[in-house]
Amino acid sequence: MTSLSYILLFFTTMLLIYFIKSHAEKFGLIDIPNGRSSHNNHTPKGAGIGFFLAVVIIFPFLYSSILKEYIWVFLAIFLVFIVGILDDRHDVSPKTKFVIIILSTFLLYMNNLYISTLGIYFGYEIRLGWFALPFTIFAVVGFTNALNLVDGLDGLAATLSIIMLSTFCMIGYQNDDLFMLSLSSMFIVSLLAFMIFNWYPASIFMGDSGSLTLGFVIAVLAIKSLAYVPTSSILLMTAVPLLDTIIVMLRRKINGKSMFVADRCHMHHILRHVFSENTPKTVLFLGTLQLILSFFGMQLHKGIGEEYMLGLFLLNIIFLYRFLAVMLKKQKRVC
Repeated sequence: MTSLSYILLFFTTMLLIYFIKSHAEKFGLIDIPNGRSSHNNHTPKGAGIGFFLAVVIIFPFLYSSILKEYIWVFLAIFLVFIVGILDDRHDVSPKTKFVIIILSTFLLYMNNLYISTLGIYFGYEIRLGWFALPFTIFAVVGFTNALNLVDGLDGLAATLSIIMLSTFCMIGYQNDDLFMLSLSSMFIVSLLAFMIFNWYPASIFMGDSGSLTLGFVIAVLAIKSLAYVPTSSILLMTAVPLLDTIIVMLRRKINGKSMFVADRCHMHHILRHVFSENTPKTVLFLGTLQLILSFFGMQLHKGIGEEYMLGLFLLNIIFLYRFLAVMLKKQKRVC
C-alpha cells in the first residue's frame, strides 16, 4: 500500500464521517444519553459506517487478489457490519446480534479460519478436534461483544483497536502475511481519521456499526495470528477488552446478579472516577496498559513457555479484580 493510498483512505474516511455526522438526525443516528452514558448531550453516532465504507471503497483497488482469496471472511465481516447498522438505527435484540455473529463465524470456517489448538502447556498440546468450531464461535462472539462493551468513553474503543491492530499488522509484516498486513493497516488509517471526530469531547460516536465490526475484524486477525504466535500471546495482545469483560462477569456472578445485566461498573467507568472524571487520562491509561500487554504478548513467548504467558494473563485478572474492588468500595458504587 503506497503513501498516496493511505492519504486517500484517510481523507475518504473523514469525508464519509463528516457526511454521516451532518445528516445523522435524518438517518436516525442520534445517541440519546441514558443512565450508563458518560455524555449528557444528544450526539450523532454511526461513524463506523464511514470508516468501514472507506475501507470497502479503497480495498478492492489495492488488494483484489486478497479479496478473492478470503471472500468468505469479507462476507462475514460485511454481515456483522450490517447488523451493527441495524442496531444503531433500531436497537436490534442481543439474540439477533449473536445469531449473525455465529453465522459469520461459520463463514470464517469456510476460509479455513478457526481455532484448532489452545496451545502447548508443560510439553502437552491441547488440540480441540471436533470442538474447534464451537470454541471458535465462543471466542469470536465473546471478543466481538467485549470490544462493544468497552466502547463507553470518547476515543477508548478506537485507541484500543489501533493498538491491537498495530500488533497484528506487525505480525503480518514479520511473516509476510499480506491478508493481515492489508486488513489491519487499512483499519488503522481509517480509525486515525475517525479519532479526529471522536477524541474528547467527541462530536460523533462509532456506534455498533463500528464497535461490532472492529471487534469481529480483530477476532479474525487474532485467529489468523495463531499461525505465527502462541495462543496465550493472543490473550495479552487483546487483553484490555477481555480483562474488562471477564472481571465484570465474575463480579456479577459472585454478587448473585445476572452476568449479562447492563451497569456502570466496567473498568473505564471506575477508572474515570479515579482520574477525577478526566476522560482523556482514562483513555490514555487504558491505552498504555494495552500497549504494554501487547508488547509482552509479542516478545515474551520467544523466551518462555505458554504456561507462563497464561499465568501472566490470569495474574492480571486477579490483580485488576482486587484493585477495582477496592476502588468500587471507595467510590461507594453498587455493582
